[in-house]
Amino acid sequence: MGYKELYDGWKQDPDAFWMKAAEAIDWVEKPSKALFDDNAPLYEWFKDAQVNTCYNAVDRHVEAGNGARTAIIYDSPITDTKHKISYAELQTRVASLAGALRAKGVEKGDRVIIYMPMVPEALEAMLACSRLGAIHSVVFGGFAAHELAVRIDDATPKAIIAASCGLEPGRVVHYKPLLDGAIEQATHKPDFTVIFQREQEVAALIPDRDFDWHGFQAGVEPAECVPVSGDHPAYILYTSGTTGAPKGVVRPTAGHLVALNWTMKNIYDVDPGDVFWAASDVGWVVGHSYICYGPLISGNTTIVFEGKPIGTPDAGTFWRVISEHNVRSFFTAPTALRAIKREDPKGLLIKDYDISCLRALYLAGERADPDTIEWAQREMGVPVYDHWWQTESGWAIAGNPAGIEALPVKIGSPTVAMPGYDVQILDEGGHPMKPGELGAIAVKLPLPPGTLPTLWNAEERFRKSYLTTFPGYYETGDAGMIDEDGYLYIMARTDDVINVAGHRLSTGAMEEVLAGHPDVAECAVIGVSDALKGQAPVGFLCLNSGADRDEAEVVKEIVKRVRDQIGPVAAFKLAVVVDRLPKTRSGKILRGIMVKIADGAEYKMPATIDDPAILDEIKVALQTIGLAK
Repeated sequence: MGYKELYDGWKQDPDAFWMKAAEAIDWVEKPSKALFDDNAPLYEWFKDAQVNTCYNAVDRHVEAGNGARTAIIYDSPITDTKHKISYAELQTRVASLAGALRAKGVEKGDRVIIYMPMVPEALEAMLACSRLGAIHSVVFGGFAAHELAVRIDDATPKAIIAASCGLEPGRVVHYKPLLDGAIEQATHKPDFTVIFQREQEVAALIPDRDFDWHGFQAGVEPAECVPVSGDHPAYILYTSGTTGAPKGVVRPTAGHLVALNWTMKNIYDVDPGDVFWAASDVGWVVGHSYICYGPLISGNTTIVFEGKPIGTPDAGTFWRVISEHNVRSFFTAPTALRAIKREDPKGLLIKDYDISCLRALYLAGERADPDTIEWAQREMGVPVYDHWWQTESGWAIAGNPAGIEALPVKIGSPTVAMPGYDVQILDEGGHPMKPGELGAIAVKLPLPPGTLPTLWNAEERFRKSYLTTFPGYYETGDAGMIDEDGYLYIMARTDDVINVAGHRLSTGAMEEVLAGHPDVAECAVIGVSDALKGQAPVGFLCLNSGADRDEAEVVKEIVKRVRDQIGPVAAFKLAVVVDRLPKTRSGKILRGIMVKIADGAEYKMPATIDDPAILDEIKVALQTIGLAK
């Protein structure tokens, strides 16, 4: 069956499609139907089922005789550590941790915050919570105390599981003082914390509140899997809202199991036993879906990588991991590849490793510029599939269904909508637009299984954020178009479509032109206030290492490229060369903050920023071209 047949089959009978997909899950009590729509526009999936996530991710593989199969490969170039954990070992470790949590009073429905670096214990903590039916909320390790406190007050956890420290190249990130500071600031106080002590830093424990990871498991009875209803939240994951308080995206148990399991073969084309690697962090949605749950539910081997694309030790570390661990499908963010390409533009380090085991590279997390895709295709020699999704969706809204049928790649497009998503382009009045026209990307309700049904304790905010702009649709917040072949193009966040003298223009399209210049490693385009035209585009350029060029010449060439390829209508005249771009720790460029700096407006330092000092560098660069006064 090809993609079109599959997608059309879903559209004709969504319930039958998802009930068939649900057969791959081990239920305690099977669902009577897929969709529960009695509370529309709030929809729920497989609500009357009884099921356990941890059982499906761990125990069932052991019971099926696959206990010796490797579940997790831990590879840490920072600590020079590698080890493997089998499914049978994982079951023992997770049942023990869950038993210790249960002995301290954690039960079904309780929240547990997890604040850990990229170590296997982070996955074990997530699985131990889901074993008990407790709702976990992973907070990216190293988040500032204030941000952690905000999440403690919103989730009101009974317990917090943390590590003593995280490790970055050349430095130790002290987690325990951040955790102590957050608990002090928070109004809600957890009953207890569990600290996983790392040898690089052993933290001082507060008596009667803090418990040692190993010590508190001694002598406890291992816990069995606790069945929960299909609509029970598996986890809460906070995503930064545009207005201050973070939004707690809720992930319901049954839909999450069914959807993620379906994607592993159909999108990522891996079979049970294959090694799948998502080079991300457990603190982000990719880490939840494709480091922890997706691969384990489908019986794959997942890699927990504690390192960076460059500098641990060099720009060849990804190729080493792929070659050494026999990775079949590899998923990373375009930012990581751009960093590698900047260090090693000719791809010389790839030639040091045999990566013939790799079938495909998957990119997501931000727009993948054509230049990076072409570089990866050329140097890696495998298909490169861009795909598009969000924290809210939990899995791909649009992608290339390589396990069903590998569709022709159109560079610049994440290909087509996945079954479950009826993606449409709407104008400001909510009317569908013609192929090739730029508009707001929206998904006709209901959203498929595994997507968010609401926000944690904030139903009104959920409706306002996603459902009110276009009644009957989920508003993605992205702008783009669909071509005659049904291929989707994500051009920008809706607020990155700029209005230059009445013309709606995509900053993403301009970035593609900039990225195509041979000396440009990475770039960003923002729209700044302009008295005459309303908004004007400004480009930021990071040059390839070894690009020994006069910066003014490169800027002149860039301005000409935009004029030639987009037209004078873009009014693109300003660009500046910078050493680096301000980003979140997950690699997203902070374009909104850059706009505020350029316009001289006040801004709040984002909690997710990788390095705050970079904002001063951006301000100085903007001042050289007469902005950011």
